[in-house]
Amino acid sequence: MKRKTTITTSESVDFLHTVFEVFGPIATRRMFGGWGIYHEGLMFGLYFSGRLYLKTDTHNLQQFKLAGSEPFTYTQRGKPVQLSYWSAPDSVFDESEQALRWSQIAWEAALRKSVKTVKSA
Repeated sequence: MKRKTTITTSESVDFLHTVFEVFGPIATRRMFGGWGIYHEGLMFGLYFSGRLYLKTDTHNLQQFKLAGSEPFTYTQRGKPVQLSYWSAPDSVFDESEQALRWSQIAWEAALRKSVKTVKSA
């Protein structure tokens, strides 16, 4: 059975633990109407309005674009704001190899952001 990146509201974010178990343990935390997805204390994913988004940066953004992903965008003061999270490809839910691949890509972006933040502090 093929699963979409959109998870119905009847399903909980607990399902994401199964999706990412091939990558490693994750933690989920509520945030601004959605859920942050963390591994080893760093946020590498976002679950919002039934969609899974993964961390992007200049190193991996092209991979997400080529996969047909869309950016996470919300409205603030009447203007769209885009964060560095793009929708996960459908294959993440269907194939453990793809879940591992895309979670590693997002995790590496989170690590790069973490190193950059520490250096600028």
